[in-house]
Amino acid sequence: MVDRLVNSEANARRIAMVENCFGSSGQPLAEQGRVLVGEGVLTKMCRKKPKARQFFLFNDILVYGNIVINKKKYNKQHVIPLEEVKLESLKDEGQYRNGWLIRTASKSFAVYAATATEKEEWMAHIEKCIEDLLRKSGKQPPLEHAAVWVPDNEAAICMHCKKTQFTVLNRRHHCRKCGSVVCGPCSSKRFVLRGQSEKPLRVCLQCYDELTRDRARPAQIQPTSAAVPIKGMEGAGSGGDSSADDDSDDDDDRLHTDQSHDEPKFYGDGEKTEETNNHSSKENK
Repeated sequence: MVDRLVNSEANARRIAMVENCFGSSGQPLAEQGRVLVGEGVLTKMCRKKPKARQFFLFNDILVYGNIVINKKKYNKQHVIPLEEVKLESLKDEGQYRNGWLIRTASKSFAVYAATATEKEEWMAHIEKCIEDLLRKSGKQPPLEHAAVWVPDNEAAICMHCKKTQFTVLNRRHHCRKCGSVVCGPCSSKRFVLRGQSEKPLRVCLQCYDELTRDRARPAQIQPTSAAVPIKGMEGAGSGGDSSADDDSDDDDDRLHTDQSHDEPKFYGDGEKTEETNNHSSKENK
């Protein structure tokens, strides 16, 4: 079905519409062979709280952004190559239902659909796109993925020392290796985590010890990874790791008035029927 849609005018119009909705804040999305498979709103678990995000599934990438005006304007565009993605279903827990993890080497996060049916549809379509991509490229799926960050509101005290209570002055940080919420002293080290950044990233003391032990085992091979203490991190500017460990996708949303729920749209079957009907009508003439 995807092959059938590659050169369809409807597909080209849809991709152009997505580009227009992101405006100058987004990158061009129209490429040879790219197909928009589906779109819809999912709730993304951000560092501070769950937030609605508009998702677009293409046959080779997953794109999402903040909703400024529903169906008309989005910003903060994120593009994720599907070859790097691994999905992991989440069990329903309290208010968090119909969720799954989207894991990549550089970033991993949880999303939630409005219903169990929508979750099944999203996961099935994403898995199918990943499967087709890997089969065509002959590549193997990545083995390592970034940790999913524990939300701020799930940690009143440091998850490492179990002592420090978080306040306005004692701010929360996230270990980039395990995703735990930790205090400043318990995350005073940095380590290069390949796949996430070429620069040393904040890690907790436990992960730092594990990473340095792992690096020391093959003594004959010394990778270029650097591990250095973070000094004077509190109040650091843009050149360092911010004291709040802000996620670029976690800032406040602009208000959008349309809060109604629309079911996701997955393209293909409708066009197949339309093309078949048009072909049949031409033959009958």
